Amino acid sequence: MNASKNASDNPLDRVLVLEMVRVTEAAAVAASKLIGRGDEKAADAAAVEAMREAFDTLYMDGTVVIGEGERDEAPMLYIGEKVGGAPGRGPKIDIALDPLEGTTITAKAGPNALAVLAAAEEGCLLNAPDVYMDKLAVGPGYPEGVIDLAKSPTENVKSVAAAKGVEPHEIIVCVLDRPRHSDLIAELRGIGCGVVLIGDGDVAGVIATTDEDTTIDMYMGQGGAPEGVLAAAALRCVGGQFNGRLLFRNEDEKARARKWGIEDLDRIYKLNDLAKGDCIFAATGVTDGSLLQGVKRLRGGRMTTESVVMRASSGTVRWIKGEHRGTPTLTS
Repeated sequence: MNASKNASDNPLDRVLVLEMVRVTEAAAVAASKLIGRGDEKAADAAAVEAMREAFDTLYMDGTVVIGEGERDEAPMLYIGEKVGGAPGRGPKIDIALDPLEGTTITAKAGPNALAVLAAAEEGCLLNAPDVYMDKLAVGPGYPEGVIDLAKSPTENVKSVAAAKGVEPHEIIVCVLDRPRHSDLIAELRGIGCGVVLIGDGDVAGVIATTDEDTTIDMYMGQGGAPEGVLAAAALRCVGGQFNGRLLFRNEDEKARARKWGIEDLDRIYKLNDLAKGDCIFAATGVTDGSLLQGVKRLRGGRMTTESVVMRASSGTVRWIKGEHRGTPTLTS
């Protein structure tokens, strides 16, 4: 009796997991029309509009906690915006999203562009400001505390290597290819590590640590804080460890963090600080990448999509290949 009651009390039980996939599918298909067209803003706007429309078909009382920015910066899917078709009636759900993770990638037809979202019970996702975050991640199977952002990259590599039973030079680390990471890359290569450089898409980069086929052991470096919360939600579902620390370039960014209730500006966030409780992570490929295949447009108006959806409470990971005749909808 109690188990049944507890299950039914979970708001996520009333939001079908597959409905979340259809939301990311809609955003990915909309953005795919602009792959290689060189217009980042148009691609992002198309994904945002499609995702916003898809949310409104869901029976939920959702709130965007990670979105396109603050209300004065974004016309829709802004932080604090209410989404869902049942305001005041449906289950209260917090949403973290990136309708197009990899706007530059999409504009240039590069790899690893995704439409991404995470959903959790109210209050279970960190309301992270749109600033940079120093990130450190490792996949599942390691003892808790094997990584520590307070330590140097070399110390973390040696810790993971020891836990894996290999030498440090056998560890492969994924890093965003940015000038700000030149010292980090030099340090990693100085101890013999393999460094996989990616142009964009650090959500996919973090998730790559959970897949042995990628051969990536760790993720390191600075990227967007919102993407850090999304990546943490994925790791909550499939296992792994994550450390994140917000980085501030000026007083305005510090003030923005305090606005969202963050007082300890030097705090190192662990996985459960960023995404706790039950949560759902969903992503659909826009362009081909290490995680998912992108949208393919075929003859006769047909399209194919590839998505993944994960849930923390069950540890379930579903890989979904869809074939659509016309634009996918929430009822297709």
